[in-house]
Amino acid sequence: MSTTTAAAPLRELSELPGPPSLPLVGNAFQVNRDLIHQNVEQWARRHGPLFRAFFGPIPVLVVADHELIGAILRARPDDFNRSERLAIISREMNLKLGLFAAEGDAWRHQRRMVMASFAPGHVRAYFPSLLKVTQRLGTRWQKAAQAGSAIDLQSDLMRFTVDAITGLAFGADVNTLESNDDIIQQHLDKIFPALFRRILTLVPYWRVLKLPADRDLDRSVTAVKVAIDQFIDQARGRMKADPTRRDNPPNLLEAMIAAADQQDSGVNDQDVADNVLTMLLAGEDTTANTLAWMIHLLQCNPQALKRAQDEVRSKANDPAAFTPESMAELDYLEACAHETMRLKPVAPFLPLQASRDTVVGDVRVPEGTLIWNVLRHDSVSEQHFEDAAAFKPERWLAEGSSPQHSASHAKRVSMPFGAGPRVCPGRYLALLEMKMAMAMLLSRFDIVSVDTPDGQAAQEHMAFTMEPVGLTMKLRERKKTDSEESVGKSLA
Repeated sequence: MSTTTAAAPLRELSELPGPPSLPLVGNAFQVNRDLIHQNVEQWARRHGPLFRAFFGPIPVLVVADHELIGAILRARPDDFNRSERLAIISREMNLKLGLFAAEGDAWRHQRRMVMASFAPGHVRAYFPSLLKVTQRLGTRWQKAAQAGSAIDLQSDLMRFTVDAITGLAFGADVNTLESNDDIIQQHLDKIFPALFRRILTLVPYWRVLKLPADRDLDRSVTAVKVAIDQFIDQARGRMKADPTRRDNPPNLLEAMIAAADQQDSGVNDQDVADNVLTMLLAGEDTTANTLAWMIHLLQCNPQALKRAQDEVRSKANDPAAFTPESMAELDYLEACAHETMRLKPVAPFLPLQASRDTVVGDVRVPEGTLIWNVLRHDSVSEQHFEDAAAFKPERWLAEGSSPQHSASHAKRVSMPFGAGPRVCPGRYLALLEMKMAMAMLLSRFDIVSVDTPDGQAAQEHMAFTMEPVGLTMKLRERKKTDSEESVGKSLA
């Protein structure tokens, strides 16, 4: 791969600028693990789009230019892959992350299986399951509104996404929203944050001494994997009893099994289990945290909130009557999701590793070099977006008179789902989940307040995904107008 724009001498990594470092520990004491994304973003503003940092004794190429990052992502999986450290730590945790961590032929085979399970026809088949979970979230919030209670926003949204993804992934009705049984969620909530912490820990103490938290983590990984194996056995039993489920699978697990059973698929039940686990882990935090950020940003921007409310209340006013078609009409609400991910991406950086000698920009990159891609740099830069710090969903809707007003420009600069061959396969399903939850909220309730623990702007916290700290929400049930009531009665 080469992203050089003109014939010029190549620079070596050692020639790049960067923050001053110490022997052995490098820049480790200059970053806060919970805010590491912000620390590296600050370095990028100081040192430019290509610079060097040291995570421990290992030199890292930091890339903060969206065109170079786009070229790197498009060159996967041949020129770049996930870091060896991710693979090592995952193996130590007895954690196989399927497509997320697969490389080479294993990635190609698993990609085909996973993409088949996300085919448009299958996503339509998942809609009733999503709708049921969305309505349960509405019932939970109705009770809170009637009681005047503050809602722990992320806790409730995590329940929503856990119920949604277990329903889609396994065809299992976990129902943490109504039962308050959060055993599965408690296990899931430990795994990815622990993986993140261990990847960034200089001294791997757990290899010689496991603390109580490490032993508890081992139990959580085992419990989730046992549950997944049971779900696969149950799914195969259903498919054997009813062979039509192979042609019209009602959940992701059965769609994957059907794809895996195809001749020359190159995958087996273990690959299915690994990918369902990955979707369960990745589909919980990412969607829930994006929804939390979106609600916060809309409440902070009354004009955008009003426009989103008006769109929902005119096109999807009754959650019981939501359809894939009505969700597809919510263009402004989808723009709100994209604008949220531009400002508050739950994955603000992407670490990779060069799988062979290559070139990035004008820098020679030897095989094995770690590359830290800063995804939130150009996306919040005045150089690429007018009034870049402002929440303006309309920038995702129209082709403006200048490049900075162009929706296509915005999509090139902001890449929350990645780009290239390894773009997130579940992106459309994630957007559908977000739109359904938000449409339910805006159609049934008025937002009274969204509060932070200190009354200031929501703080960012990095724990594999970037989450807002301690958001609470109060709602008021919305009274429908006479015309809306009459439309509802006619539909009934």
